[in-house]
Amino acid sequence: MADVMAGTTAGTASEPTAPVVAARSLTKAFGGVLALDAASTAFSAGEVHCLAGENGCGKSTLIKILSGVHPPTSGTIEVGGSSYGHLAPRQALDLGIEVIYQDFSLLPNLTAAENIALPSFLTHRRRFVARAAVDAIAEQAVARLGVDLDLRTPVGDLTVADRQLCAIARALAHDTRFLAMDEPTTTLTWREVDALFDAVRRLRDDGVAIAFISHKLQEVFSIADRVSIMRNGRIVATGRPEEYTHSSLTESMTGRATSALARETPTWRDKPPALEVRGLERLPLFTGVDLAVGQGEIVGLAGLLGSGRTEIAEALAGVLPATSGTVLVRGRPTRIRTVTDAVEAGIGYVPEDRLTQGLFLDQPIGDNVLATGIGSFARFSVTRPQRMARAAAGIVHSLRIKAASLQDSIRTLSGGNAQRVLIGKWLIGRPKVLILNGPTVGVDVGSKFDILSLLHAESLKGLGVLIISDDLPELVSTCDRVLVVRNGRVVSEVDRRDLTEKALLEAVAA
Repeated sequence: MADVMAGTTAGTASEPTAPVVAARSLTKAFGGVLALDAASTAFSAGEVHCLAGENGCGKSTLIKILSGVHPPTSGTIEVGGSSYGHLAPRQALDLGIEVIYQDFSLLPNLTAAENIALPSFLTHRRRFVARAAVDAIAEQAVARLGVDLDLRTPVGDLTVADRQLCAIARALAHDTRFLAMDEPTTTLTWREVDALFDAVRRLRDDGVAIAFISHKLQEVFSIADRVSIMRNGRIVATGRPEEYTHSSLTESMTGRATSALARETPTWRDKPPALEVRGLERLPLFTGVDLAVGQGEIVGLAGLLGSGRTEIAEALAGVLPATSGTVLVRGRPTRIRTVTDAVEAGIGYVPEDRLTQGLFLDQPIGDNVLATGIGSFARFSVTRPQRMARAAAGIVHSLRIKAASLQDSIRTLSGGNAQRVLIGKWLIGRPKVLILNGPTVGVDVGSKFDILSLLHAESLKGLGVLIISDDLPELVSTCDRVLVVRNGRVVSEVDRRDLTEKALLEAVAA
């Protein structure tokens, strides 16, 4: 279908007359900052209603007002036809309003059954808990969800996907009428996402009104019955997914035109590969790994969870060294036993978990940016602060990192801006190879486009880029070719000419 205009008027989609929950001109100001600006929308029974928009657009603020976390500055909340100036959290729960946040808010030392049943016991102020009652509540909730879940296992021992299902089952134990899910697929593989979507559709068919917050456009098109787009605290458009294309939805979310990334043929064919690997091995994680990334080339590394793709990347970065094999950086043999070895060879690594592995969260933004390149600003072992400050400011400006001051800590940044700092930390040191594990996980669509555009621009300067991702559209739009990893081996390659989501999915799932 042809693109629709980015300025589609909110409310153009048909809206049932009796929504389960509705926001009517909700406004919320924090100090002098207007986080929500007269936002109006409705969530109906038996419908998955996606809220889409960049970080800071007001999605989470809207949901927190509906669930009683924040009182609105003005406006009203409607639940089941009744109007409220604000809701208390306990009142919202009693009205059947439940929110599942990204951390799930589960107790890891309790079993899945105990986590599911606990809120029901607290609601009814029961002082004594019977195992049979706990099991009955949990089993009924899981049965309604239609999934298999080990109810006797402590939540801390469950997979991320099963914790997600446990959080949903806990919500259903409350006789939930409205369920909001905040970025529920951030840490899930594509197979786990499929299982989650099956569960969401069952809830929809069971009459639950669902608010689904997501940065990922392919998820919006896959799961949504209706989508509302938020920007600068306002709902700027509402419509059915089929009324949009990826480009028109992106433009509506960001407020700017974003043309697709057009990969140019690398002009470095006559140069040695930026990275060449022969016979890399670390049993039982991977063996016989051969791959190459040309200068100016972006190569994807795809595979199921546990395929060995992350372990291969960590070996090249010195995090988990290989026991044998040959690594060459621009034709020069390199022995990588430590992270320092990799950095000195010109290999940068952006890890999957930026919060615990990639950044110093309590340190200033400027210090984080300079962390890997500080040696280049020293002369006779003496650092030059003014030059360092100018370089850090230059990276922050070129990457469009939104920060009030370089002295602010990383914790003050959004996910997208924190990821830009992490990438900038490596670029300032001028690496020859940059390996990125999930480079756009948890960032909004605008930041995602900016990050991928940045990698494209750096590759044209000769940087070799290796991307690990579960996001198939991301690999298709960004990479020159994709290598498929299975059981610790590179088993196939999908060339640019054949690189489609369908071809890649078939190669990964084979």
